[in-house]
Amino acid sequence: MSKSKRDFDAPQYHADHPRPVTRRQFVAQGFMSGGAMTVGGGFLSMFANPRKALADLSPDLAGLLQNPCQISTAGAGKIPFIAFDLAGGANIAGSNVLIGQEGGQQDFLSTNGYERQGLPGDMLPGQVDPVLQQDYANFDLGLGFHLDSAFRRGMLASMTPGTEANLNGAVIPARSDNDTGNNPHNPMYGIARAGADGSILTLAGSENTDSGGNSMLPAMLYDAELRPTKVDRPSDVVNLVDTGDLVGILTEEDAKAVMESVYRISERKIDSVNTQITRDAVIKEMMDCGYLKAADIADRFAGVPIDPGLDPEIVGPTGIFTAEEFNGNGRDAREFQKTASVMKLVINGFAGAGTIEMGGYDYHGGRRAEGEVKDFRAGRCMGACIEYAARVGVPLMMYVFSDGSLSSNGAIDNTVEGRGKGEWSSDNSSTAGSFFMVYNPTRRATIIGATPEEIARHQQIGYMDANGAVQRAATPAANNVNSLVNLTLLNYMALHGEQGLFPGLFPGHGLGNTAAALDALTAFTPICNGIIANPV
Repeated sequence: MSKSKRDFDAPQYHADHPRPVTRRQFVAQGFMSGGAMTVGGGFLSMFANPRKALADLSPDLAGLLQNPCQISTAGAGKIPFIAFDLAGGANIAGSNVLIGQEGGQQDFLSTNGYERQGLPGDMLPGQVDPVLQQDYANFDLGLGFHLDSAFRRGMLASMTPGTEANLNGAVIPARSDNDTGNNPHNPMYGIARAGADGSILTLAGSENTDSGGNSMLPAMLYDAELRPTKVDRPSDVVNLVDTGDLVGILTEEDAKAVMESVYRISERKIDSVNTQITRDAVIKEMMDCGYLKAADIADRFAGVPIDPGLDPEIVGPTGIFTAEEFNGNGRDAREFQKTASVMKLVINGFAGAGTIEMGGYDYHGGRRAEGEVKDFRAGRCMGACIEYAARVGVPLMMYVFSDGSLSSNGAIDNTVEGRGKGEWSSDNSSTAGSFFMVYNPTRRATIIGATPEEIARHQQIGYMDANGAVQRAATPAANNVNSLVNLTLLNYMALHGEQGLFPGLFPGHGLGNTAAALDALTAFTPICNGIIANPV
């Protein structure tokens, strides 16, 4: 195989695409990098673990943190949720995650169907790799991936051996439009409505959009109070919490004592003054909360290594990323920093959920190598989130989606990075799909079903025909992105045993009017009941 010299991170110029003019077009074609997004309950608590007990403020003040200031973890304790928004129409089906016919992932497609999804005739699922002596249909991660999937290889490169034993997943064959940000793929507002929360932040995103990412959110989920704030690098994380100059001048204990004293003095002063303003009770509460929150910040965050780059579990000799990988100047380092920023917030419980947007996934029209390199990078970032959840000891639901997809014409790229696979020749929304992975610290999540046939149908929610095209009538989500988001929300709630609350939270969801209809679209039995136990 020859070595390709192409810069895979250079902007993508497609003769069959219009000149990019919108932000989303620039991101998808690699003219701009993507960013990161988080959902939580408020930013001040992102860096103290809200699953731990309250910090050691004086007992009388610690009790006040619950009410009226509400800076503790109201609504927190749900399973952390991270989504990857691969902007541009990435390959998911076949060459990465296996999608089969009506019988599930192992109800294999035809040779032509897999060729359309970028797999040559000598690398089909069901065949054995001549070097590794393993089936190309691999289930080491619970969910079936192609043995040489770049997503799979990337995830394993970021994960400690053994982490995959507690990992499982499900795939959803579902069409979405190509090369447009008008796909309402983003589930974040719905995840927040389902109860995911950190302690202070509501939403953050890499872009100044209502969703904070590349794809839009479903209009029926929009909530103006959840519009995102940008977070896409470690410095953004560090700047979210400011303990003030007191901590630099005084010791942590002295700073906390000063803040508490200010609160007590202000409490007495304002109690003795009639402001003669009709909303004086509101003013009093705001001042109370301001001083009390300041004391809480000094108590919880002073001296805490909030920078993801200083977390030894993330960066360093025993970290997920080496210092060279994380602190470099290339695209890999940029994506690793972005991923680390989001996963530190979400997995530590400082935020309830987050989206990591990665741009440049409109990679057709060139060698297969470009897609392999970018998919491997995405896999490294996915695996980092899973591995960090394992190290922290909390469950995680990770959701991966893209706007549209693409297909191959069968021409083979025999460069080293191309790996002897089919080149991506054009956009093709009919080969699209999304998937989600579930990490559970105590055991691999259990797929619903009493027989292998039932289990297969719950792990692949929908199906393709033999030629590798999504069957639009298979599920309500197969040809409706709004329903795809709702299906994802249903599965998130089902992990908590709360699927019965889904119709009330999301009226008009379009997934069916009976419990049986919703059960058919649910992958896993619960891994926790309502609120997860404190892991640390």
